[in-house]
Amino acid sequence: MSNPVSYRVVRPSAGGSNTGTIDDRQFVRIARALAEPRRLRILQEIAVHESPTPLTILYKTHRISPATLSDHTKKLESAGSVEIIREGKFASLIVQRNVLRAYLERLSTLSVNLLIKGRLAK
Repeated sequence: MSNPVSYRVVRPSAGGSNTGTIDDRQFVRIARALAEPRRLRILQEIAVHESPTPLTILYKTHRISPATLSDHTKKLESAGSVEIIREGKFASLIVQRNVLRAYLERLSTLSVNLLIKGRLAK
């Protein structure tokens, strides 16, 4: 018989939201994190999975150093857009869909407001 696997979820240290709303600070953090094309691709890749995506898969598909991948994942985590799940020495990422949904809703509201005021270029 095998022993059950235990893991711990590492939550973002600041600005994490489980309520479906985000504040100005987290909105800016997410926007900055997603402004980097590689981080956006990483987020897109893990978003297609319902279960956590192991970092080892991301190492293979992105062909970047472990340190660079670690930096990207930490920025996504500090923005609150992903959670890092650790199992012993291994780590996996899972998308925080509620946070990203709140970000998109807020971005959409901002865009609509700018359109109404005539400030968004066509």
